[in-house]
Amino acid sequence: MEYPLSEEHQLFRETMKRFVDEEMIPVEMETCDEDGELKPDWKEKYHARAKELGIWKMEVPEEYGGVGADLISLCIVWEQLGRTVAVPTRGLGGIMGPQVRAPLYELSDELKEQYLFPVLNGEKRACFAQSEPDAGGDPGGMRTTAELKGDHYVINGTKQWITEAGNADFAQLLAVTDKEKGSRGGISMFLVDMDSPGVTIAGQFDTMMGDKPYIIHFDNVEVPVEKRIGEEGQGFSLGQRFLANGRLKHGSRGVGTAQRCLDLMCEYAKQRETFGEPLANRQAVQWMITDTYVELQAARLMVYNVADRAAEGNVDRTDGFIQKMYADELGFRAADRCLQIHGGIGLTEDLPIENFWRQSRSFRITEGPTEIMKMVIARNILREY
Repeated sequence: MEYPLSEEHQLFRETMKRFVDEEMIPVEMETCDEDGELKPDWKEKYHARAKELGIWKMEVPEEYGGVGADLISLCIVWEQLGRTVAVPTRGLGGIMGPQVRAPLYELSDELKEQYLFPVLNGEKRACFAQSEPDAGGDPGGMRTTAELKGDHYVINGTKQWITEAGNADFAQLLAVTDKEKGSRGGISMFLVDMDSPGVTIAGQFDTMMGDKPYIIHFDNVEVPVEKRIGEEGQGFSLGQRFLANGRLKHGSRGVGTAQRCLDLMCEYAKQRETFGEPLANRQAVQWMITDTYVELQAARLMVYNVADRAAEGNVDRTDGFIQKMYADELGFRAADRCLQIHGGIGLTEDLPIENFWRQSRSFRITEGPTEIMKMVIARNILREY
């Protein structure tokens, strides 16, 4: 049961699968350091291979020097990279070149010279600052404010769980400009240089998935009006453009993780014997394998169907939430079943399973928790009635 890919996409998938199978999976336990970061020599190697494979700057539009790949091709790459722990799961796009958040393409020509092109050229790094201590899945609870005073805004507040903030040159920051409107037209987006007076890295978290997100304080930080991205009140919708592709990336990655975990559990079940018989003969194990296989077919169809329709301009936010929620939940269930079938050896760092388990568990929270996805999906379903 496969999504009907074009011949070109099938060939591309075969190329990516061969790359992951032959050049990543065999060395996946040695490519990252103790902090879960890709080692410099492996980063250099994978960057070179990405350019040879044609996936370097794959998400960057052609007019900005990138490949401008379609969403189906991107999902293929994300799915295949999701089958290995050779690269940090949270930074799959890192081997595909600089990460550019969609709102940067909305900048004026002058600001593109200052911010967009340096990121594309690898000269600057950006972080995306939306989440707060009391506003993760609920942007309406955002408390960071941007008050207009003459020709500049004054920003005060705290952002939390901000990946890459410690290495970033600037932040794409969301702040409240109209408290009464909240997320419905009261949030704006700004470019904030991280070396601006009043910007302080206040802390960092160690997390189970290896990521180390930051806390940032903004104390009377002055930002010129021209460094607001888009019109006042458009910040939330601009942020959703970045998160939309991110949710498809989640879905594709969840499918990839589930596929690899299915492969691992089938291989092990056939060779591991207990009480004189292979695990594969045990009904409990058979059911875990069957459930994973069936759910994987459904998830893959969902992801590629949403990507295909989005590529044609038929963007459905509810469907985007559905595929993200379902694939993320499946990725975790598959990793958990795989670990259970492997028993004690699955808990060790000798195999990638515990890594898949930790990463997939985090995806049920990041870029939209499952519960928020369900709430929004239910709200949209009920609206139809």
